[in-house]
Amino acid sequence: MAFMHCRMYSNELKKAVEVYVAYPTASGAPDKVLYLLHGLSDDASIWSRRTSIERYADRRNIAVIMPDGGRGFYTDAVHGPRYWSYIAEELPEQMHGIFKLPKSRKDTFAAGLSMGGYGALKLGLRQPERFAAVGALSAVTDIRRRLRTADSVIRLAEMRLIFGGVSRLAADGNDLFALADAAVRSGKKLPKIISFCGTEDKLLQDNRRFDAHLARLEYPGFHAYERPGAHTWDFWDAHITEVLDFFISGKLPE
Repeated sequence: MAFMHCRMYSNELKKAVEVYVAYPTASGAPDKVLYLLHGLSDDASIWSRRTSIERYADRRNIAVIMPDGGRGFYTDAVHGPRYWSYIAEELPEQMHGIFKLPKSRKDTFAAGLSMGGYGALKLGLRQPERFAAVGALSAVTDIRRRLRTADSVIRLAEMRLIFGGVSRLAADGNDLFALADAAVRSGKKLPKIISFCGTEDKLLQDNRRFDAHLARLEYPGFHAYERPGAHTWDFWDAHITEVLDFFISGKLPE
């Protein structure tokens, strides 16, 4: 297993960026590739520091790409960085230019925690032709509510710089509820979704609303699980392996 810390320039962000890559080497090339996204207060290194993702990936022969998304919600900000264009378009092109990675939809996945769970879900719903499945751990699912109930003036200002306001969310492709509606109506082959949220997690009610929305839409291949736990690395480390097993073999948790 090789573990690499890459530094490169992003044309979309107009700055140098960091990407961590866990790359299996035993078979010559990985069978699958996962774009694994971090949460709001973290960075590209966090999954490798707080979990055993390198060991998990090696066992399953899956390459894991861990980019830095700042505090940008993997979104092209109304006033700020273009994190959506970087994550969704520029990053995959860079990674395929450097590493020997699978290119087919059936071998490509996205997952993340909290803000990264939002990013992974948005990748799958906006680019269903690219991803076979996505995984969400304690995901931020309801951006509308966050804009309406921000817990500080600073947090509200930050959210408005990124998203503009509630009225722009759907039109800009940043409302997961509206994206799910459009995806199901499109008739396209959609990525499967697996979601985990802790029963003591502050985002549990938001996740339940989104889960119920996908159930009403009869979104194909959607699986949601509530497990004991809170918004913590103990929870995410425990359940990322179940996400990986779902990606690799379709195995559902017991």
